[in-house]
Amino acid sequence: MTHKILILAGDGIGPEIMGATETLIAALSERFGLEVEVHHALMGGAAIDDCGKPLPNSTLQLARDADAILFGAVGGPKWDKIERARRPERGLLALRSELDLFCNLRPAILFEPLAPSSSLRPEIIAGLDIMIIRELTGGIYFGEPRGIEQLEDGTRIGRNTLIYSEYEIRRIAGVAFDIAAKRAGRLCSVDKANVLESSELWRDVVTVMAQDYPAIELTHLYVDNAAMQLVRAPKQFDVIVTGNMFGDILSDLASMLTGSIGLAPSASLDVDGKGMFEPVHGSAPDIAGENSANPLAAILSLAMMLRYSLNEIEHADRIDRAVAATLNSGYRTADIYSDGTQRVGTVEMAKNVVAALN
Repeated sequence: MTHKILILAGDGIGPEIMGATETLIAALSERFGLEVEVHHALMGGAAIDDCGKPLPNSTLQLARDADAILFGAVGGPKWDKIERARRPERGLLALRSELDLFCNLRPAILFEPLAPSSSLRPEIIAGLDIMIIRELTGGIYFGEPRGIEQLEDGTRIGRNTLIYSEYEIRRIAGVAFDIAAKRAGRLCSVDKANVLESSELWRDVVTVMAQDYPAIELTHLYVDNAAMQLVRAPKQFDVIVTGNMFGDILSDLASMLTGSIGLAPSASLDVDGKGMFEPVHGSAPDIAGENSANPLAAILSLAMMLRYSLNEIEHADRIDRAVAATLNSGYRTADIYSDGTQRVGTVEMAKNVVAALN
């Protein structure tokens, strides 16, 4: 079976890390028989420069037709001054919404050699393996009404709406319970139910759903406490499920526990498991074009794509093992470099992972 993959490199370091990731795709095809058909399209600022829109209709159609999407990053200072509705990030939000990619999986796994690179002491962080499940198409990022308006006295106010339906909560919580059942059986639901009515509903729905999953140990935390606990004792967590904004913040925090945000992959899935796979780190325009970005988050996102959307488990495992072997051999990009290791660039790191595929 030939898989149709769409690559959206985007902006900043996006083209570099996607280029590095494509070397893995080529190696898997040439040496291990992975059958893929790769397409490319413009997204974000690059698309704005080309046609004035962050998500061209042609890109959206290619995304609909693909079996899976690999995405780099969008945004940068070049486009910060244009109207908000046309900024690069709006294209990414629109793509998630149009494809109904409601479920965001963000693993936080510490590779053993990188314990010294973590923000926490090795004894606190060793063995870390957390799956954060973020609801991705609802909440305050999509709620209406929204906008900036000027009052009669000239004062401006900004408004956003945080709204969740019972259906949206059930949908994401169902995925979280199912994933927890395949792991250690512990699920922590994160909300702000002591202040927000939307979170009160979230907690009520998740609590009722837990009755259908008697083998799962369900706990609840307020988001501020959850952030503190991730830094205090992160290994208490197995699976975390939360809303869009809270998940955005907590998953970035968790990524630093692993040593660098440059190691954090993610998957955004629809109800059928089709998805878009992207590194968490963003466009990093300050290092774009310097061959210094860490490509491992993008490469690990490729592994997630093979695992979750294309059901190519053997190839996904091969990539995970190759990344671990490369790190065990001492190769490091600038973000995870330390004395006694070998510093390499984006291209060189990808080449080392390719060499380790066997």
